Amino acid sequence: MAASLVHVVDDDPAMRDSVAFLDTAGLEARRYEAGTELLDRLLKPASGCVLTDIRMPGIDGLELLRRLRAAGHTLPVVVMTGHGDVPLAVEAMKLGACDCIEKPFDDKALLQALRSALECGEPAKAADPTLQEFLRRVRTLSERERQVLDQLVAGGTCKEIGRVLNISPRTVEIYCAKLMAKTQAENLQELVRWAVLAGIA
Repeated sequence: MAASLVHVVDDDPAMRDSVAFLDTAGLEARRYEAGTELLDRLLKPASGCVLTDIRMPGIDGLELLRRLRAAGHTLPVVVMTGHGDVPLAVEAMKLGACDCIEKPFDDKALLQALRSALECGEPAKAADPTLQEFLRRVRTLSERERQVLDQLVAGGTCKEIGRVLNISPRTVEIYCAKLMAKTQAENLQELVRWAVLAGIA
């Protein structure tokens, strides 16, 4: 079924092979080893969603997202990021990615992200009850915690945030841990994703 089609873009053959389980979960995976291959083969109007790695030679995930949008494709895009790629995740969300999922992830987390992307077809809006709850938690942050959150959403690393706020990177890490506890985000990527979707960015 076209609606459950997942276009998987990753230069790593092992990663492309690892999504074979999607077929047994009722989704059809089409694999591409480069963004250019997807762009060349994608029909218009295209159906399904895109799952792409963010770090690839040639066209990376962000550039692929830009080119898809420039070509008029509105497919929902889920971006796979590595640990510590928070600034890239922020940029992907601002470019219109539906979700960011951090490697390594389990099958269940990937399925959930893909099904959500296929259902919504566009980034969630702030009317979403989960985002409303997130905004309520954000209002409980101290002034300094909010400053750190704003810097994170702007794509700053702990070292860069420390310089801007005149505190040590270690202190920034402590604030990040407090932010995740108060907002109940599982990791920095999720915290940033919620913030971007909620319009805090």
